[in-house]
This record gives sequence, structure tokens and C-alpha cells, in this order.
Amino acid sequence: MSAALQHHERAALETASPIIQFESVEKYYGIHHILRNIDLTIPAGEVTVICGPSGSGKSTLLRCINGLERVQAGSITVMGHTLTTTTAMPSQAFRAEIGFVFQKFSLYPHMTVMQNLTFAPRKVRRLPAAEATQRARELLGRVGLLDKANSHPGELSGGQQQRVAIVRALAMRPRIMLFDEPTSALDPEMIREVLDVIRDLALTGMTMVVVTHEMGFAREVAGRIVFMESGEVVETTRTADFFGRSASDRAQRFLDKVLHH
Repeated sequence: MSAALQHHERAALETASPIIQFESVEKYYGIHHILRNIDLTIPAGEVTVICGPSGSGKSTLLRCINGLERVQAGSITVMGHTLTTTTAMPSQAFRAEIGFVFQKFSLYPHMTVMQNLTFAPRKVRRLPAAEATQRARELLGRVGLLDKANSHPGELSGGQQQRVAIVRALAMRPRIMLFDEPTSALDPEMIREVLDVIRDLALTGMTMVVVTHEMGFAREVAGRIVFMESGEVVETTRTADFFGRSASDRAQRFLDKVLHH
């Protein structure tokens, strides 16, 4: 890890204020208890990685942040907006502040890359077409895909489609970016190109919450790690401490399995 990135992470840990706050959150799907008494603070301006075994509630927790899932108890405060079991579903304006990159790319197949990138900024942000197009071109250039602006998603590789999906989220100029296993649907050789884009984004100081099993990547870019199991937050700790002397036996067993797989 570069000294600049280490300094950036230390500064974020020391000065960041909460942008997302879970308080006593409970989530059920029918009789299945998915999230159990979640108390979690996510600071502004840093990368938080959520990890843990499959089925531990990581993706559900992420989807609760922007109101895609409603909680049954407790509250989640995001950018000063509190979500509870009784509050109305979040507005389009609220969700526009939160970029979400899913496991599957979820691009509109009948639209070109440029149309995918400019649709929401024009419809939701009300940006003029020229401004939306300029922003999209700048972002495509940053991820090395400007030459694909007029291609359709079906003409792109999986890694290219996921990079476009990230750019589509960034085109809305969100305050928070959420990533739900962004490389899990990719072939191994395509994973690196997507992680490189997220790594570069981390250096900008954007608030990001990333659910991933890519622990080498997590070690490099995360300011802190949240480890979940069976719907519970087992521990939240600085990245160096998590990998160096993880407080829980459960987290250590998880690391041993993932890192030596």
C-alpha cells in the first residue's frame, strides 16, 4: 500500500463523521431472521468493506441503506435521513445520492453505453443532454472505455459491462457508493480491471461500502472492516487490526479459509 493511501486512510479514520448509522436494526424475510440487532456506524469519506460467510446478511444490510429493503425494527440514518419501519419509502432524490453497483450489471440491453449513462442524469437530475454526455465521456475515459460509447452491453465483456455499471452510478454524482459483490459474476481474468476502477475511486475520498470476498483488495483499500455472520455484526475494526490480530475467532477462521483457498 502506498504511503499516500495509508495517510489518506489514517486521516479519514481520525476525522470522519458518520454518514450512515444503524441502530438496533432487525430484518426478517417471513420467519427468517436476516439481520439481528445491527448497530453500525459508517464514516463519511472512507471505504468500509463488509465481509463474512455467504448468507450472513451482508447484501441485505447494503440494500437497507438506500431503502430497497425496509427494516422491521430499529432505524437507519443516512445523510441525515432516518429510515424506520414506519417512514415512507425514500424519495427518488434521496436515492439519487446513493450509487448502487450490483452483482449483475443491470444495464439496459437495448440502449448504447452512452444512452445507459445519460438516461438517469437527464431524467432524475434534469441535466441538459450536452452536460450529461460530457460527464459520461469524462467518466468513460477514466475507466478506459471511451471507445465503447456507442456499443451495446451485449457487445462488451463482463468486466467492461461492470465498469460501465460503475460509471453509470458515478454519472449521478452520488455522495455514497454501494457495491454488492461487484466481481462475483466475473471470470477471474476480468476481476482485476473492475477492482482497479474501485481502487482509483477510493483515492478520491468518496464514501464507499463494499461487500466482497476479495480480501486482498479489502486489505489494500478499506479503512475498516465489518465482519458479519448469521445476521450479526461480529466485529468492526481497522483494516490493519483485522488482518493482523482479528479480535474474534470466527473472523480468524473466515480469513484462514478465504486467504488460503
